[in-house]
Amino acid sequence: MEQAKLVALVNEMTLEEKIDQLLQLIGDFYSGNAEERTGPMLDLNLQEENITNAGSVLGVSGAKEAIRIQKEYMESNRLGIPTLLMADIIHGFRTIFPIPLALGCSWDLSAAERMAEISAKEAAVSGLHVTFSPMVDLVRDPRWGRVMESTGEDPYLNARFAEAFVKGYQGTDLKNDFFRVAACVKHFAAYGAALAGRDYNTVNMSERQLRESYLPGYQAALEAGAKLVMTSFNTVDGIPATGNKWLFREVLRKDFGFNGVVISDWGAVKELIPHGVAEDEKAAAKLAIEAGVDIEMMTSCYTHYLAELIEEGLISEGVVDEAVLRILELKNDLGLFEHPHRGASEAGETMILSEEHRAVAKEIAEKSIVLLKNEGVLPLEKEETVAIIGPGAASQDVLGAWSWQGKTSEAISLLEGAKRFSSHLLFGNEFFDYFDPSPAAIEEALSLAQRADKVVVALGEAEWMSGEASSRSDIRLPKAQESFFRAVQEVNEQTIVTLYNGRPLDLTGVEEAKGIVEAWFPGTEAGNALASVLWGDYNPSGRLSMSFPESVGQVPIFYNVDNTGRPLETTPDEKYVSKYLDVSNYAKYPFGYGLSYSNFSYEDLRLNKQELTESEKLLVSVSITNLSKRQGVETVQLYLRDLVGEVVRPVKELKAFAQITLAAGEKKTVSFEITEELLRYVHSNQSFASDAGSFLVMVGPNSRDLLESQFNLVK
Repeated sequence: MEQAKLVALVNEMTLEEKIDQLLQLIGDFYSGNAEERTGPMLDLNLQEENITNAGSVLGVSGAKEAIRIQKEYMESNRLGIPTLLMADIIHGFRTIFPIPLALGCSWDLSAAERMAEISAKEAAVSGLHVTFSPMVDLVRDPRWGRVMESTGEDPYLNARFAEAFVKGYQGTDLKNDFFRVAACVKHFAAYGAALAGRDYNTVNMSERQLRESYLPGYQAALEAGAKLVMTSFNTVDGIPATGNKWLFREVLRKDFGFNGVVISDWGAVKELIPHGVAEDEKAAAKLAIEAGVDIEMMTSCYTHYLAELIEEGLISEGVVDEAVLRILELKNDLGLFEHPHRGASEAGETMILSEEHRAVAKEIAEKSIVLLKNEGVLPLEKEETVAIIGPGAASQDVLGAWSWQGKTSEAISLLEGAKRFSSHLLFGNEFFDYFDPSPAAIEEALSLAQRADKVVVALGEAEWMSGEASSRSDIRLPKAQESFFRAVQEVNEQTIVTLYNGRPLDLTGVEEAKGIVEAWFPGTEAGNALASVLWGDYNPSGRLSMSFPESVGQVPIFYNVDNTGRPLETTPDEKYVSKYLDVSNYAKYPFGYGLSYSNFSYEDLRLNKQELTESEKLLVSVSITNLSKRQGVETVQLYLRDLVGEVVRPVKELKAFAQITLAAGEKKTVSFEITEELLRYVHSNQSFASDAGSFLVMVGPNSRDLLESQFNLVK
């Protein structure tokens, strides 16, 4: 539909119809069962006409149901406007992929794009139009439950993944490619910086830090074409995001040039009242619409009070018209006016959870697994007798939070995956609980461990322990698991710990294991992927996208910290420097870290010149050799440090990376280009510019073990 026709359609709508277009309701309102909708209708004090005209629906599943809802909606809508069907498709629809934090550990942007593409395809044939993904919130505190939805602690890496997700979901022709869905980037803004890692909590930071560290991920997603933005629950500079006019009108609309749809998170408009910035629903509606929130999710402040606010002259009808037009433009961008059922197809649903999709899920899960420790116990040999014990051994609770349509019954356990690699397995029959294993289960497991050559102790979090509203003050494994590990180690020192979890953990209590494999929540093909790594069919290539602390007392801990006036590194034995008395300053396993069954060496870091001007490029090269006897993938990471800035600069910042495959004994040269643009940062006046002066360039396999050189920027 042409833009002029969309504008004309807005003009044809009554004020009540316009306001209802701004309302999003859950699928229960459209179930066709009067009893199911009565309760929600009473809760929101809605009338039948509000439901008839509500502009979007949340959480509908299945092509048949989606087609029915759309058909009935358009028949009852006076102007025949289609509705939008949205849902949380975070790391897969029915085929569940690794959680986003694990995807970040793949450092493989093509894998993230492929995950999003398959997720979009399965969602689209099931009738969905929009996914509430990607979540690009920068996270530096693993206590926060929703860290599992992020790709980690680094602005640059997060931004690159944000682009990849959007490209995978939306493709290049969203209007005509019915196997794609519109992406909604979230949560705007800085939700991942909640104080104390407690969900929904206050965020407090300078505008400069917000712009430099937290906004780049959202901006990258928008530049990649994301069609929607979701508000965050937190405050930004004392004002809740959902009512923050500066954040949405100035930063998002003006600075970033975004002209798409802004949607509140669930109930966030009404939550302006308990936040203490609105005295009632009427005031909340005024704040949110003035801030530029187009769609109100699952509260009815707009429905009940926008007309009254317009009548009283407190807001103009023009702000409502703007919001309605943006919603209609989104529906038009998806081709819904011409094809209201779009990709929904019961026949097409046969592709869901196909063997092809499962194969890709396995491949991506393998890439996401990080080998944290290996004292010669991995890979396992097929002839070895291996005991697989612990709560994660036979568990199918491997999908992770936000696997809405995923089914644990369809997931592969570690034990099932291991049986494909070895016929010399020992495993128990007793159910092993994550928190309170029975004495019989422990006795059985210890008996198996005594008889084995090596033991795989499968530990971790249950799925509900991470995700929304799942913040934890203690990020160690449950005490019962630590006790169990110690008991196993006493009878067999050849122990390997595998971990299913949704956040970096404090591994105190199991760090004496001979091997530690971080599998995260790997998704539907979990057991096949993890077994593939354990038995060496896949050479681990994952690298951490978020640091693991030595102790939760270090949190928040991240690699790209600002220097202090008394840095530990200058006088490490001095008391009056920035340090702890009881633990080191550094992560147990730092950002970018991960082992391989190959052994790579770095040497001969070279710069083609020592001075860089604004119009030139500086070439950085390093030689990397695979010293082992097997092929492997290495992620080469480039970091920079501005030695003297107008404001204090981080001790290092990731600026580029490259994944290379090296055959046994092979040597390659990897090169990076540095330009003046790469050296820019946000100054105290919010300008984005570089400073002349000296810079460190660092290249290595992680953020800790780096070769260094130096150059000057001349201006």
